Amino acid sequence: MSIFSYRDGELCAEAVPLKAIAERFGTPTYVYSKAALLDNFAAYDRACRAHAKSGNALVCYSVKSNSNLAVLNLLASQGSGFDIVSGGELLRVIAAGGDPRKVIFSGVGKSREEMRLALSHDILCFNVESIPELQRLNEVAGELGKRAPVSLRVNPNVDAKTHPYISTGLKENKFGVAFEDTLSTYRAAAKLPNLEVVGIDCHIGSQLLDDAPLLEALDKVIDLVDALEAEGIALHHLDIGGGIGITYDEEKPVAVGDYLERLFARVNAWRDAKHGGAPIKVLFEPGRSIVGNAGVLVTEVQYLKHGASKNFAIVDAAMNDLMRPAMYEAWHGVKPVTQRMQPGKVYDVVGPVCESGDWLARSRDLAMEAGDLLAIMSAGAYGMTMASNYNTRGRAAEVMVDGAEMHLIRRRETPQELFALESLLPGDAA
Repeated sequence: MSIFSYRDGELCAEAVPLKAIAERFGTPTYVYSKAALLDNFAAYDRACRAHAKSGNALVCYSVKSNSNLAVLNLLASQGSGFDIVSGGELLRVIAAGGDPRKVIFSGVGKSREEMRLALSHDILCFNVESIPELQRLNEVAGELGKRAPVSLRVNPNVDAKTHPYISTGLKENKFGVAFEDTLSTYRAAAKLPNLEVVGIDCHIGSQLLDDAPLLEALDKVIDLVDALEAEGIALHHLDIGGGIGITYDEEKPVAVGDYLERLFARVNAWRDAKHGGAPIKVLFEPGRSIVGNAGVLVTEVQYLKHGASKNFAIVDAAMNDLMRPAMYEAWHGVKPVTQRMQPGKVYDVVGPVCESGDWLARSRDLAMEAGDLLAIMSAGAYGMTMASNYNTRGRAAEVMVDGAEMHLIRRRETPQELFALESLLPGDAA
């Protein structure tokens, strides 16, 4: 049975009706399934255990996809590492009980303060993306009397064949070191006294349905590792990034187990042929494929507005709650929480924010009335983490379902909390 399925006409998360969650916690509310999160992480963990030599692999969940403490804590309990892109995300991982020694720090713009924070917690590795970042990290590490473990994020100029906003491996993207500059950049890193070169990193994009681009990037990275070792720069790990997609509509993404089996077959054959079978640790940075289909956004229909050319279902969730449709024109499934037997009409599902770009779904055939609840499907990744307070709207509540139980894991923000950090100018009030 699907994690989100109908029982007696009511859409449920595991064994809990979404209607019951809305009645208790209001709307809009993000709802996550514990079972789905565990199952999705286990797909990576099983494949790594089955195919990695000596279990020499680490799954580092991408915190930016969904950073709720309960989600991070659940994954940490399964042995997950974490891929972060800010000092704040590192503090989240620590607060959730994650091990900073299993943290890799990605991102193009790390500040000195973030570097100090990460070094003070002895993280696993910094994924460095430019020579100026190498130089800064060397200076900061020297000030602290430490050696910073680094890998270079290599841009292999491989087309991920995904949305241009989430493609990161082409030469025109801002990410990583250009492929042709990799060897010279590694030579520069190896000469810096406060850096320890330990790995190589590559992440070409997100929502990939086919693993061919990932395996093409892997082949190019393997060639670089051999070239580096020929120069005496031996690496301890190979980070192939994340990017495996999920089903939003009718997509058929490659199965995680199939992809990892093919990847490890190449890695193991390479090590057997050129390195006498010596293992190299393989790191992954999955996010969406673990949490994306494990969550939905529940929203209430406020008004049905029928026009000459379009019908609108105006709901209480908006672009500030789920940015992906407005930002990427992303497609999310929409299901009525309570099934109606009456014929449906075609609606655009839109929010109350004062922007024409405030829409969640277009041209959907739905049978509903004002006051009904809708579930925006596949909203577990890049939903809450990209949410904002535009129009002074408090961000949604978050709930985790565990079998027949529901747990509030983040309460809804109040308007007063949104301006609590602000101050009036000194002097008499107007």
